[in-house]
Amino acid sequence: MGLAPAPLALGNLAQRFLVALVAVPILLFLLHYERPEPTWAVIFIASLLAMNEFFAMTLPKEDRRPALVMGGLACAAFYWLDPIALSRYGMRDLTMFAAGNQVTVALILGVVVPGLFYLFRFRDIPSVAGRYAATVAGIVYAGFLTTFLAKLKLIDPHHVGDTVIIVLLVAWIADTGGYFAGRFLGKAKLYEAVSPKKTWAGAYGGLAGSVLGVAVLKLGFADWLSWMDVFLIAIPGGILGQMGDLAESLIKRSVGVKDSGALLPGHGGILDRIDAVLFIAPYVYTYLTLKFSFGF
Repeated sequence: MGLAPAPLALGNLAQRFLVALVAVPILLFLLHYERPEPTWAVIFIASLLAMNEFFAMTLPKEDRRPALVMGGLACAAFYWLDPIALSRYGMRDLTMFAAGNQVTVALILGVVVPGLFYLFRFRDIPSVAGRYAATVAGIVYAGFLTTFLAKLKLIDPHHVGDTVIIVLLVAWIADTGGYFAGRFLGKAKLYEAVSPKKTWAGAYGGLAGSVLGVAVLKLGFADWLSWMDVFLIAIPGGILGQMGDLAESLIKRSVGVKDSGALLPGHGGILDRIDAVLFIAPYVYTYLTLKFSFGF
């Protein structure tokens, strides 16, 4: 009796495509919904998953759950104490308080509270500095930076998710452009010590993909974007996204792991999928806030 043939394994690119085929329509539906709460809920879950992956790489097991609870509270405060978020619910007094204290409360929860936690539960004293630093870094890096995606929905001029989609296009179309440019157009290494597979051709292809993605969004849906906006968002955003990708690669290399997790087939973990987004989202949020405030 012969052995049954082994099932055909999907290639990395095919796995990525199948994940995108399922995830993208769901994400677009949630982003298009006028209310911001569903968008926040999905991004909040993503921030928890990203922080959990970061803590799994950098903290001993007994510290991970407390760190995640503190990070979740800090991220919730960072979003829900945004005056724009509160103004939707008519809480005038709380909105006025949040206007001057949003970041303060978030930092108390994200920096001071972890310090108090380790002060009263230090266990191994020689390792406290590293554990405290990793906890705060995880909350700020994987938590606060992810939360900027949800905050982008708050300033969306038409509340259909275009501001969030801009960030995703800059990151993910760049990833695709970089992949094919690096594969077919050149092999000169970009930063071999950190990411041996990345090439200069891939970096230029990624920037071209960023510009193309934002340009298509402007032509098809986001007519409130000017052509100046397209280039001032896509080019700096594309560069920041590639730096974010390299920064996460450096973190993984420093702790000796290939992927931050295995949640998404073909993509690795959540951090592996949003590493570029983490660096792009705060920039796009700042740029659009200035644009809407000063009307340029």
